[in-house]
Amino acid sequence: MDTDTSEDTEFVKFWNTVLEPKFTKYRHILQGGLSRHSATALPSLPIKAGMKVLDVGCGWGDLTLKVAELVGPEGHVVGIDCVESFLQSGRSDATKKNLENVEFRRGDAEVSLPQNEFDYVVARFGTMFFTNPVPALRRMQLALKPGCQMTHIVWRGRSDNPAWEQAKIIALRHLPPPSEDADSCGPGPFSMANKDMVTGQMKSAGFDNINFLRVDEKIMVGRNSKEAIAFALAIGPAGEVFREAGKELAKAKRADIEAEMLDFFESLENDETGVWAPTSSWVISARNPG
Repeated sequence: MDTDTSEDTEFVKFWNTVLEPKFTKYRHILQGGLSRHSATALPSLPIKAGMKVLDVGCGWGDLTLKVAELVGPEGHVVGIDCVESFLQSGRSDATKKNLENVEFRRGDAEVSLPQNEFDYVVARFGTMFFTNPVPALRRMQLALKPGCQMTHIVWRGRSDNPAWEQAKIIALRHLPPPSEDADSCGPGPFSMANKDMVTGQMKSAGFDNINFLRVDEKIMVGRNSKEAIAFALAIGPAGEVFREAGKELAKAKRADIEAEMLDFFESLENDETGVWAPTSSWVISARNPG
């Protein structure tokens, strides 16, 4: 079935054309790393059998399927994402796992979500990319039944996630910063790092009982230093600098950037499985007071 993309925002088009191939190429790094944070948080969440749950920005759906297993056959889980190929992967994996209580829908949380339908809403490393966070969080609040909860996971600050920040610093030593109107995946991975700011955003969106839990995890950023460098130059803060510099300048400076990044990634923990970097997230939970 063809997907209707006629009403896609420029932001959604950018995700489906520019970012999707890169995310798919490095799925093993992204999904492997992100899942370590949600795996730490998931056992403590009050998600119970029989619940109806919404996963916003579900990506390839690995968290969606974990939640589907928690709610059981009496429950139901809906994964929403704006990237069609991610959803196709989720559907395929659900079929392989014989999970019939899950569905994947193409949608944009900044445009529309179902209302008053869910017992729980989750989002893993997606809300940081909302271009207008308060209205989008409000849609998540309205998706919940009165008195029900949501949890979203976001990166903490740059200093707590040094691999992403140091890679950008190295890139900026050789390339100009992106312009203010540069195409990007949104405000950026650290846009919800400030606890007080996010608390204010969530209160404005209508939530109460807002709680923050810090999670620290080492994640693999490449199976070796060469892949870690390629990953950093494709995705994330350094990837944006590299992409927006233009192909000619980026190509001319690539060898120098790679040499400096090699020193950095080799300074991290390296073992037979890959390069490991310290990362830190907030697991933020809140309630729809109704």
